[in-house]
Amino acid sequence: MDELTFRSKDRYHWSWSFAIWFGMAAAIAGARVVYDLGTTTLLWMTGGIAVLSVPRLVARDSWSTVGPAGITIHGPVRRRGRTYPWQDVRWMEVYETESRFGPCRMLQIHFANGRSRFLTGLVQDHSHPSPDFDEQVWRVHNWWHLSTEPAARVRPPKKFLDLPTSQLVALVAIVVIGTVVPVIVIHKW
Repeated sequence: MDELTFRSKDRYHWSWSFAIWFGMAAAIAGARVVYDLGTTTLLWMTGGIAVLSVPRLVARDSWSTVGPAGITIHGPVRRRGRTYPWQDVRWMEVYETESRFGPCRMLQIHFANGRSRFLTGLVQDHSHPSPDFDEQVWRVHNWWHLSTEPAARVRPPKKFLDLPTSQLVALVAIVVIGTVVPVIVIHKW
């Protein structure tokens, strides 16, 4: 079997309509901030947004390979990647979640030490339209089935963070942080 490589930047498709709407909204918001609070506040807010967008840009430079040695996940910092041998892989499943842009599907790998990772680059959502997602998942499953014994394939029990309530808690935390912190910062000025 051939070694599989999944690169995030190969699956990312830029949406010009989203960029135009986002640019218009940012220009209007920026003009309002300059009018109400001044140019310095706009520069601080722009810097904060730039810092918060770094993880998204870094994630685009990540990739993973699936081969005879196991699963190797490469990142922008760790170029050689980290290899998880097949005997450490206990379970694989397609993780599905719903966002406001539509459904998102990723391949989640569970390891013997209790941790789990998403296979970088193998994603299907609005910004990563992957018509061959199911076929690629099937190919990764074939590598796993050919490289492990059936007794080693054990589905892990669900953890608290796997429950849908964790998504709700995260959403509430983001909303609270996103509204309270700017109000405090602006109010101190």
